Parts: sequence; C-alpha cells; structure tokens
Amino acid sequence: MLRNSFILLPGIGPVRESGLWRQGIASWDEFLRRGDLKGISGERKSRLDAELLLADERLREEDSPYFAARLPSREQWRCLKEFGGSVAYLDIETTGVSVSSPITVVGIYDGTRMHTLVRGRDLTAVNLRAMLGSVTMLVTFNGSGFDLPMIEAQFPGTIPRIPHVDLRFPLRRLGLRGGLKRIERDLGLERDRRVEYMTGEDAVYLWKLWSREGKRNALDLLLEYNAADCVNLKSLANYTYNSLKRRVYDLARSPGKD
Repeated sequence: MLRNSFILLPGIGPVRESGLWRQGIASWDEFLRRGDLKGISGERKSRLDAELLLADERLREEDSPYFAARLPSREQWRCLKEFGGSVAYLDIETTGVSVSSPITVVGIYDGTRMHTLVRGRDLTAVNLRAMLGSVTMLVTFNGSGFDLPMIEAQFPGTIPRIPHVDLRFPLRRLGLRGGLKRIERDLGLERDRRVEYMTGEDAVYLWKLWSREGKRNALDLLLEYNAADCVNLKSLANYTYNSLKRRVYDLARSPGKD
C-alpha cells in the first residue's frame, strides 16, 4: 500500500491522491513513467518525481522514520506491509490513569515472542531503548492517548520516531467502536478464559497483590493479561490493513467520491 500512496508528497492530499488513482496512476512506478499529468505542471511533476525517487530509496533502506515524518498520523497504517517484519505490538499496565501513575509492566510482542519488562525488576530506560531501538513500527490500542505519553513522561527519549498505528482510530473508521476487548469479541478473537473478562482495575489489584504481598501467582496472571493485549494487536492490525486497503481501492474506483 505504501508504494501506492501519494499523500506523502508535498501538496498531495486524499482528494488529489484519489484523482491520481482514477487516472490509472496507482503506483510510484506508474507516476514516474507518466510524462504529463492532469492538473500538475511539468515543473512540479519533476519535483514530485524527485520526491518519489527519494522515497523509494528510503524504503529500500528501511528508513521508517522518513515515512513517519511524511505520512499523516491517520494514514500510517499504510506502512504495515512494508515495515511489518519488525513491529512492536505494545501495551502497558499502570497503577492508575494519571501521567504520574507508575508504569508496572511494559509488554512488547514482536509477532513471534513476548518480551516483558516489570517495574522493580528490569523496567528501565536502558532496556526500553534496547527493545524498541531496532523496530520499524509501533502498534498500540489507544497508545497515542495513554501508553506512549506515559512512557515518554516516565522514561523520556525511549520512544523512537517511527510510524505508529493506534488501532483505536482506524478501527473506528471501519465501524468498530468500544474498548479493545469488545472489538476483539466483535471480530471473534479469543483470549484464554483466565484473562478473558479481566479489566484495567483487575490489573491494578493484581499488581498490589504482587508488590505488597509478594504473591507470585498474581504477577503471573497480570503478565498473562498484558500478553493477551499485545498478541491480539497483531491480528487486529492485519484486519485493519486489509480492510482499509480494500476501502481505499473501492473509493478510488468510485467516480465522484473522495
């Protein structure tokens, strides 16, 4: 989808992008092959060609921060295929909702394995940088409003400037509303029964049992709950990418719509 996208170019918005698609210009290669384009002067076409050649170079070099800086936040889902091989599906647990509420757990699923950092054990800025330093994309649910600001406040400078897909918003565009667990149920995604109906309040309680009373089974259940949040983000991201890609292409094939 990224190689079919033109909104990363200066002055190209969703309407102009759809117009290019309707002209049969559905990829960077096709744009570069064309000489004259309707509504684009020759001088501007040359500048846009240069921008696309640079984007192609950055993509081949897997420079995801380049695209994070050029794609609108709501369109960064388009990077999921090209940079999907190194994604951090991230979720945190805290003792509350205030920015000063201590983070207790940071869970990161890399698509194959879970990696978990726990307060008082191995949750440090150094470890966070090490875990996030090599990834090319972040995927969260409500991460732009909660998880990432919390991490930045308590561990400044640990979040890389790479494409970030907060699934809450593209899923809303697809008609799926509510919290993460409700959307999972709507899509038929299952969790282990032990954590199926747990809530954020339960997570706070489990942390208290561990931190104050040393109950290891409470920590184990908390980590299982966090892992379920992280792992299911991958399935939700795949659903989001495929559904929005179909919607974008359907839109492009519908004359008179933006």
